[in-house]
Amino acid sequence: MKILIVEDDEDSGEALMHLLADLGYEVRLVLKPSLAGAVATELRPGVAILDIGLPVLSGIAAARQILASDPQSRIIFVSANGSPAMVEAAMHLGVRGYVLKSDAHQLVAAMDAISQGQVRRNELWITSKLWNNSHGRENVAAALGITLQDLGLDYLDLYLIHWPIPLKPGAVFPSSGADFISPKDVPVHSTWEGMEAAVRSGLARHIGVSNFSVKKLRNLLDHCTIKPEVDQVEMHPLLQQSDLVDFCAARGVHITAWAPLGSADRPDSTKKLGAPVLLDNPVINSIAKDRGCSAAQILIAWQVNRGISTIPKSVTPARLRENIAAADIVLSQADMARIAALDQGYRLIDGLFWTMEGSPWTLQNLWD
Repeated sequence: MKILIVEDDEDSGEALMHLLADLGYEVRLVLKPSLAGAVATELRPGVAILDIGLPVLSGIAAARQILASDPQSRIIFVSANGSPAMVEAAMHLGVRGYVLKSDAHQLVAAMDAISQGQVRRNELWITSKLWNNSHGRENVAAALGITLQDLGLDYLDLYLIHWPIPLKPGAVFPSSGADFISPKDVPVHSTWEGMEAAVRSGLARHIGVSNFSVKKLRNLLDHCTIKPEVDQVEMHPLLQQSDLVDFCAARGVHITAWAPLGSADRPDSTKKLGAPVLLDNPVINSIAKDRGCSAAQILIAWQVNRGISTIPKSVTPARLRENIAAADIVLSQADMARIAALDQGYRLIDGLFWTMEGSPWTLQNLWD
């Protein structure tokens, strides 16, 4: 496969280029979207990867140039952390579940595998999320429709409300407090009515939420007809959220843990000075040494032993194999007790970026 990367940040582009080249792809990097069409001609037929950070008009213009040069090109909008190579490697290992971040228009290689007959649609579990600027019952259907069109799908297996934070239409990320909508004006249960409609129409098989606290879940459960099946939250030994785990277990809401390995690749802007590194934790590494496995495997096994599904991210086939094998590791009660003692209520991504001046959100009412 030949791949063209269009990326206006040289460091990010080179990182993705080297990653894909190491996996055996012929890769070219273009730092100016205006040159995309000419380079696509040299790589036909191929795949064009357009950085999601490009200005919208530049990205669209580059896509049109590429398709004009080579109508057979597949256009994939991705971030450096979510390469198609990662998806393809996972598929070869038998993984059949992916989180496709359609709010960033990540069109991944899983769709090509379906079209080429490598896997059947019913073998894949595909999850996407409703972004903050599409809250409100009247906006969900349109946002989901765009997601399905982008992904070339008839339905999603799971559709989640990404954050309980409504933004004004067009505000992908807030630049000021004026970009927020008060949750009193667009309450979550209004958005949830749109999610329920997606189930009834067959466009989403299952629905859930992400980054919801006990209080927010309880409020939603009081107003829903179809209850959320999943709450996807940050969870790891430093943030064990036992109250949330117990609340969800009692009500049949499954928890999926994001950042289970510590999200070392999270944006620098979200990293706090002196933030702990989960994979370096001495207790985790001590248990890993005793078990003859990696620290990452212990972190995954801990979640599985608690009945929590987890979505670790890797682009390395060997580590993907390790992650899958971790599900078979059974930790002892002593191991679980040692890990339980690590809980600090520490959020690696605390949501401070939602609390700018003029925002209706504080860390207190976000995580209440």
